[in-house]
Amino acid sequence: MSAVEISSRLTGAHGAVAPWTAARMEPSRLPDLPRVAYFPDSFHEVNGVAHTSRHFEAFARRRNLPFLCVRAGERSPALQQEGNVWTLELPRGALSFALEKDLRFDPGYLRHLPAIGEALEAFAPTLIHITGPSELGMVGAAVAAHHGLPLAASWHTNVHEYLARRSEWLLRLLRQPAAAGRAIEEWTLAATARFYAQAQVLFAPNEALCAQLRALTGRPCHRMPRGVDTRLFDPARRRRARDAQPFTLGFVGRLSVEKNVALLAAIHDQLHAAGVRNIRFVVVGQGAEEAMLRTRMPEQEFAGVLRGEALATAYAEMDLFVFPSHTDTFGNVVLEALASGVPAVVTPDGGPATILREAAGEVGMVVGDEEFAGAIEALVANPARLDRMRENARRYALTATWDAVFEGVYRKYGTCREGENAPGA
Repeated sequence: MSAVEISSRLTGAHGAVAPWTAARMEPSRLPDLPRVAYFPDSFHEVNGVAHTSRHFEAFARRRNLPFLCVRAGERSPALQQEGNVWTLELPRGALSFALEKDLRFDPGYLRHLPAIGEALEAFAPTLIHITGPSELGMVGAAVAAHHGLPLAASWHTNVHEYLARRSEWLLRLLRQPAAAGRAIEEWTLAATARFYAQAQVLFAPNEALCAQLRALTGRPCHRMPRGVDTRLFDPARRRRARDAQPFTLGFVGRLSVEKNVALLAAIHDQLHAAGVRNIRFVVVGQGAEEAMLRTRMPEQEFAGVLRGEALATAYAEMDLFVFPSHTDTFGNVVLEALASGVPAVVTPDGGPATILREAAGEVGMVVGDEEFAGAIEALVANPARLDRMRENARRYALTATWDAVFEGVYRKYGTCREGENAPGA
């Protein structure tokens, strides 16, 4: 699906000039606010992009902002409007293939261009926002280029690292698997950066990634962290006493190789070898590595996918959150654990470490893979320190609101609309 092909189809349907030019000048169109058409990679699935996208739409509804969300889903493909918020949900079809357990890519999504074109004509956007190089992101980028609209793009997933990790099983057959893995990662990063360079303004979850994107694309990039619902994720949901036994270690996330979940089994074995046996693991999530984890930790609890109050209760019942991923750009689950009064142990890479380092007060530990078991053992033996971390964790989470996140995004939209970051500026 190329931008040229998408653009030609749009021209065929609507002509070469944006059909909504006059409409967006009407006073009733709230010209002081951007009319944002948002094309997320995923919306209903269980992942960071979908989680953020649902909260973004909810923010627009709370503020009654002019906002159109074009997304994949199973609802009837009709344009819906409630106040200033519009939605268009279009299904993926028979040509789609799985990227994750509940996430697919549909190369035949172009069949929906007439419906998307009609929705855009009715809504009259003044800015397009995409979340990545999915079929929806490609359509959104092409629409922005075709109609001369500013394009914003938010980076949510380190696809280059994911692809390299998932290729490891095949690369083992090569003479130099490490070099081949680095080549895959570098090539994927360069290709993804070229896609993002189409945008006038970029967003990313942590400052290190923002700096990398600025260098790769030459575009301005602003930090877009995540928020947390502190009413849902609340220590008050805990029913166990703080000193209840066994000591519960928790993990929430996709059980996949890029999440480094094999380390959970290694931690389990190392703690047992050290004589720390009054430990229970609660693993929330599904994925390709689940069978391996069940085999290596047969006595532990595997809760599957949890949502809403069931998920919030599972967090609150944990004593320590263990998140071994090296590839997460932010780590929503870490912030949810902190909101639940549960300290976290994370690796030095990516967004989770940034969360812990930015928190006011100690809320967990940042350690290398080989140090996880020792860090856990030290906290099990020091309940007073763990209690301080619990208090600090909740206090920090109360400052991380979704409204603050999206207010920041809208402020940066303003600079994009004013042309300060336009190509060639």
